[in-house]
Amino acid sequence: MFWGREKELSNLNARYNNDNFECAIIYGRRRVGKTELIKEFIKNKKHIFFSAVEGTERRNIDLLSGSIYRSISGKNSLSSPRHEDFAACLEQISDYSWEGKLIFVIDEYPYFAKSEKSISSILQHYIDHKFQYRDFMLILCGSSMSFMENQVMGYQSPLYGRRTCQYKILAFDYITSSSFFENFTKEEKAIIHTITGGIPKYLLQFNDNNSIDENIIDNYFTPSSFLYEEPQNLLKQELREPQIYKDIITAIATGASKMSEIISKVNINGFDSAKCNKYLSSLMSLGIVKREVPVLSKENSRNSIYRINDGMFRFWYCFVYNNTSAIEFGDGTMVYERLKNAITNFMGEAFEGIAKEYLWQQNVANRLPIKFDNCGRWWGNNPFEKKEQEIDLVAYNKNEKKAIFAECKWTNKQVDSRILKRLIQKSEMFDFEEKFYMIFSKSGFTDDVREIADSDDMISLVSFDEM
Repeated sequence: MFWGREKELSNLNARYNNDNFECAIIYGRRRVGKTELIKEFIKNKKHIFFSAVEGTERRNIDLLSGSIYRSISGKNSLSSPRHEDFAACLEQISDYSWEGKLIFVIDEYPYFAKSEKSISSILQHYIDHKFQYRDFMLILCGSSMSFMENQVMGYQSPLYGRRTCQYKILAFDYITSSSFFENFTKEEKAIIHTITGGIPKYLLQFNDNNSIDENIIDNYFTPSSFLYEEPQNLLKQELREPQIYKDIITAIATGASKMSEIISKVNINGFDSAKCNKYLSSLMSLGIVKREVPVLSKENSRNSIYRINDGMFRFWYCFVYNNTSAIEFGDGTMVYERLKNAITNFMGEAFEGIAKEYLWQQNVANRLPIKFDNCGRWWGNNPFEKKEQEIDLVAYNKNEKKAIFAECKWTNKQVDSRILKRLIQKSEMFDFEEKFYMIFSKSGFTDDVREIADSDDMISLVSFDEM
């Protein structure tokens, strides 16, 4: 079954149904579902689908020749005519396009382009002189986001200006991830969404006919499972010196957030801020790590921190990485039982993300007391109390000088009025003319805080069941 991506699929179909040349760029991290989206889109449409591989130009030309032959002949033969070069392939594709609307897909385009530097220039020539005058749709897809952004869509690329649309495919949000399962509770769905990062390939490893404990053990604490090796394999595929990247991710996952703290934990001779920044940039380009500045601060704020952006990596490096020896000796269940209670604390950060998604959805639907234009975490010095403090979420409209201040509590206890009063106190640092307050709680609210909220339109209480 095909899940999600309805907007992307609808947009692709709308572009297909016009009579213009289209060049669509589809990119995103591995396992996010790019190829499945393309396969769903090209169903029952005349197409040539070619998936490039890491290897020589000759190897990729032979594979492309086979894809062309299968599409034109309708035969699934292992032997097919062998084109001399990429230009010869494109010449036959161009001729074939006269026979009606054609979609030509190059999946994992970076592999192909890296096998021979002239590939993009040759493709540009055929776009300019032939394809753009046809009822023709070209799709270039890739998992190397930096390559797709710089070498395909970037100003220096031969293909610059040829694209007509682009789709950066992201992980599923909590609502879409939840649709994969019928038998899990909402809380269990939230945990699975978090520890898979909302990546479709990872969600499909879970079976809601089994308990969530069984699923987590089977997927993360069993050496033969797909997800047990996945973080290591991704780093090896994408990066040189994977061990240094592992050390950086481990440092962040275990509490280091500032660059100085990361450098200290990695503890390698000569590993200074310049080198650390280089490695962090690579991890950010892959979507594994993110850099954050306090909301309302400038992007170049020195108060920036680094967090694990990918939920699967964060879970694996928090709970699995330092226990691999025990897991590989067959003690995975014991390791999980020992660490199981820590998942509640682990989910705190994730719940902020779910609440942020909820706020944006409500904002788009005009269901909030303000229409905000930015939302995020805030941390910094409270000048009144002269100490560092945090606010989970601040959503604000700068021009209208209105803001929502929110706290998110993923605990087994109901939230009481002390949390609300503390939030109101912290909001006094900011000079917005109108201030609204929201508390998000996994386990609901006590009567005292409900009474306060019932009598004040500026306060909203949102339980996880209501989100």
